Amino acid sequence: MTHVVTESCIRCKYTDCVDVCPVDCFREGPNFLIIDPDECIDCAVCIPECPVNAIYAEEDTPPDQLSFIKLNAELSKQPGWKSITKRKPALPDAEEWKDKTGKLSELIRP
Repeated sequence: MTHVVTESCIRCKYTDCVDVCPVDCFREGPNFLIIDPDECIDCAVCIPECPVNAIYAEEDTPPDQLSFIKLNAELSKQPGWKSITKRKPALPDAEEWKDKTGKLSELIRP
């Protein structure tokens, strides 16, 4: 099993999770983070670090977020999604977006 970043991260991109990852499995897009399932070791240390509760163990992913399992895997193979290993500031309007739902259409794919 692996972990997955879900919709709550879109347009927020808090990177607290990146600092604790022992294997550098996070990838960064313009307004979203993903977890590379081939790199994730299922340690779960990232889950409590996410201030918007966007990270789940694959088997615990809410039913309405299951498409993000495939999306994380797909985007991790795209060249525009680079490894991120150090915390960065969240997006400037993250606070405005953190509690919104239905954000998939806001996802920017490099």
